[in-house]
Amino acid sequence: MTAEISKLAIVPFVSVENMMRLVLKVGVEAFLTGLAQAIEEDFLRWESFDKTPRVASHSADGVIELMPTSDGTLYGFKYVNGHPKNMREGRQTVTAFGVLADVGNGYPMLLSEMTILTALRTAATSAVAARYLARKNARTMAIIGNGAQSEFQALAFKALLGIDKVRLYDLDPAATQKCMGNLRGTGIELISCTSAQEAVEGADIITTVTADKQYATILTDNMVGPGVHINAVGGDCPGKTELHKDILMRSDIFVEYPPQTRIEGEIQQLPQDHPVVELWEVMAGKVEGRKNEQQITLFDSVGFATEDFSALRFVREKLQTTGLYEDLDLLADPDEPRDLYGMLRRFEQGMKE
Repeated sequence: MTAEISKLAIVPFVSVENMMRLVLKVGVEAFLTGLAQAIEEDFLRWESFDKTPRVASHSADGVIELMPTSDGTLYGFKYVNGHPKNMREGRQTVTAFGVLADVGNGYPMLLSEMTILTALRTAATSAVAARYLARKNARTMAIIGNGAQSEFQALAFKALLGIDKVRLYDLDPAATQKCMGNLRGTGIELISCTSAQEAVEGADIITTVTADKQYATILTDNMVGPGVHINAVGGDCPGKTELHKDILMRSDIFVEYPPQTRIEGEIQQLPQDHPVVELWEVMAGKVEGRKNEQQITLFDSVGFATEDFSALRFVREKLQTTGLYEDLDLLADPDEPRDLYGMLRRFEQGMKE
């Protein structure tokens, strides 16, 4: 005999399978566009959110992080790891799941996979930032690092900015071939390059999205010409960067949340008082983003909790019309709120009957 499950015990759960079904039902580019809109909406109410740098547990192998935030009505958090060595073991470098909850009663309202969703929200955030920071006539992008994030970046920039040519480079040529194969038929002109230097030639936007947990120099100063927008995605924890310091000194730098980015981003290479601009201020019209065609802009992207909050909020809204979720018996809900032990005893009795 099984106990009857209370409606209050049930939390909608989006599995990996249902997340894939949801993305494909909406359409990848349409999903990225909708996700970008949700992210931008929440950036525009930035001051209403609780904000804190993510809580990180670092090891020699990688990092495990919790990313919480709340707008006073909803609370959200994401669990995410970053373990570059995982690829050699047949595992993902990054995995994640997230929760959205009701601030009023503390009950979870959604539990979702976020490995796929994080890739989508990272790409959508990159493209949102570029709409404010890249030159308006940008059509060519270089992507250096052609791993799990690369296709999402290309499609987000196509959908939101009209990018139609992507120059690809990775230390592993097989990764570039994988990316080109996945993007074939999307309407993007794809060019395989043999070096990072070759990839950035003629590019209006340069995206760096590598995984190694180390100080690296993916871009050197001589590779970045005037007017370029740099979308630096890969530097996202202490001791992990992609850009030569001289590039930072030539660029106007835009960040999500300075207390977190100064710990994890490219600007960990700079003094703590080096000037940066918060992205939400540009979106809100408080600060000018791109000022002229010659300016080098750098989005030092490390990912912030509000973006995951936006992604979970967006997914939850889509579930109402698609039904692509499962009911998860997650919360104990005794008949009498103070009688949790009695619930256990009654279940035991039911098992015997």
